[in-house]
Amino acid sequence: MDLSDLDSEARKIVETVRADTVSGAAQLAVAALQQVRQWLSTGPVTANALDRLLTVLAKTRPSMVPLANAIERCRQDFGRWQANPSISHEALPILDAVLDQLVSANQRVAAASAALIPANATLFTHSRSSQVLALFRLLVQQHHQFSVICTQSSPGNEGYTLARELDELGVPVTVITDAQMGLFLQKADLILCGCDTWLGDGYFLNKSGSYPLALLAKERGKPFWVLADSFKDSTVGHNEVSLEEMAGEELRAPTGPHITVRNIYFEPVPVHLVSGRVSELGVFSFPAEPGR
Repeated sequence: MDLSDLDSEARKIVETVRADTVSGAAQLAVAALQQVRQWLSTGPVTANALDRLLTVLAKTRPSMVPLANAIERCRQDFGRWQANPSISHEALPILDAVLDQLVSANQRVAAASAALIPANATLFTHSRSSQVLALFRLLVQQHHQFSVICTQSSPGNEGYTLARELDELGVPVTVITDAQMGLFLQKADLILCGCDTWLGDGYFLNKSGSYPLALLAKERGKPFWVLADSFKDSTVGHNEVSLEEMAGEELRAPTGPHITVRNIYFEPVPVHLVSGRVSELGVFSFPAEPGR
C-alpha cells in the first residue's frame, strides 16, 4: 500500500493501525479515529490530506470492517466542504459524533447481551472482543456472579490480555490453549465471541479458531452468541473477503527449503452454527432471518 502521499504523522497512524494485532475490530476503529482526531487537532490539515489518509485507512484492515464503515459515516458529512483549504475545525465534531456512535453501539450490545447470561454462569470465549469485554464489565457492575474460560488465542495471544483484564475486575478466569477447546467446552454454560465483520451471505469473520469452536458448540448443544454491532455489517460474501495474513515469523516455526508457514488471522464462520447475533438493535436468534 503506497503511503508516499501521506505526511509523516498520517503515515504513523496507518502504520500503527496496520501493526495492531491485539485490538478487536470495534476497538481498532475507535483507536484509529482518535488518532485521526489528534492529528487534526495539532494543526491545520487540508481537505485533500484528510481525504488521502481516510482512503488509505479504510483499506488498511480489510478483515475488520468497522473502521471502513466508520470512515464512510464521516465522509457522508465531509463531502460538503471538501474544497476548503483547511478543514480541521469542521472535521473534529464529525469525528466526535461517529466516535460517540461507536461507543454507544458497544454499550447497547453489552446491555442487550446481559439478559442472556444466567446467574453463576461459566462463559467461554475465544480471542478478545471489546464488545464481549464491555459485557463482562457490565455484569460486574450489576454484581452478576460469573466465571470465564478463555483461550490463549494464539498466535497473538489476545486471551492473555483478556485474562489480565478479567483478573483486575475480580472475575475468575481459566486460560487454556486453543487446542484444549474440546476438553473445556463442556464446562461452559454458553459461548460468547466478538465479530470482526458480519458478511452479506450468512457468514461472519472472527479470529481463526472461531470456526472449530462453533462446530464444537453445535456438536455439544451449547448456546453460542456472536456480539456484533451494525458497524460490522458488510455486503461482501465469504468467498470475496480478504483474509488478513500476518508474518509467518510470529509462529516461531522451523525454517527450511521445503517448509511453508501460513499465519492467517481471520476465518469465515457460517451463521447456521451459532445461536444468534446480538447487535445494538437487540438479540436475533437463528435460524430465523438474521437481524441487524
